[in-house]
Amino acid sequence: MEPSAPRTIADVEEGLREAGYLPSRAAALVSHLAVTLGKPVLVEGPAGVGKTELAKALSSMLGRPLVRLQCYEGLDEAKALYEWNYRKQLLRIQASESERQDEWESLQEDIFGEEFLLTRPLMRAIASEQPVVLLIDEIDKTDQEFEAMLLEVLSDFQISIPELGVVRARTQPVVVLTSNNSRELTEALKRRCLYLWLDYPCLEHELAIVRLHAPELSETVARRLVEVVGMVRDLDLKKPPSIAESIDWARALLLLGASDIDTDTFNETMSVIVKHRTDMDIVAERVGIKLGERAEAERAAEGADASTVDLST
Repeated sequence: MEPSAPRTIADVEEGLREAGYLPSRAAALVSHLAVTLGKPVLVEGPAGVGKTELAKALSSMLGRPLVRLQCYEGLDEAKALYEWNYRKQLLRIQASESERQDEWESLQEDIFGEEFLLTRPLMRAIASEQPVVLLIDEIDKTDQEFEAMLLEVLSDFQISIPELGVVRARTQPVVVLTSNNSRELTEALKRRCLYLWLDYPCLEHELAIVRLHAPELSETVARRLVEVVGMVRDLDLKKPPSIAESIDWARALLLLGASDIDTDTFNETMSVIVKHRTDMDIVAERVGIKLGERAEAERAAEGADASTVDLST
């Protein structure tokens, strides 16, 4: 049975947190509006900030199946909406023993029935008897023609099939579209959606996320991890580390029993958050040096403290 819909923003925030997603206030607000108003929500932001995870968390929070359409360049209606099962239609035609005109017209109606329809993600979401969360992931990888096709789905929650007519949603899905902002989406698409911009979180928010997913990691190491990830993101890299990679790094450090992130530990585990060879050289040089300088400063500070203690005794 589907859980009752959250009534307040605080309910949504708590529900997403219980699903393993720590939302910002803006994410909780837009999620609440999307569920309450039945409006699609367009989530934009750099790769790896939790756009797809938000849809998964909504699915978990609402107790609804997740139907995912992964977009890519060249995606067409047949792969997103539906296509006819041509082999099955051919077998049906071959099974007919009569070639009279009246029989053929009847056969045409038969082979374009629902039995011969192969449903794809958009059609499955619309035709589902139980409410779903529909994730249209990385919509910016498609073209404007594909966006235009989506307008009927997003506006009226229906799909027009020439041979069958209009298929209307039996239950209204919660729709989440994500975009890495690699191209500008059309105004027609944006007009039909609520909008949420997700960026890399501030230090304290990311620290809370890391602690949520790796609670056994010490506060000191978790904070140092988030500080280092922030330093890495400030560099001009091909691919800055995502939040998911911060979590992976936390779990790796926990597994290795690291009590701090010094230069050696960083160099050994850097590949968890840095995934390009040229990026690794830049990060090792700039961040590694900073970690070394910080360690020397901390040792010097500890030495000064020890001297002060000795003098006082």
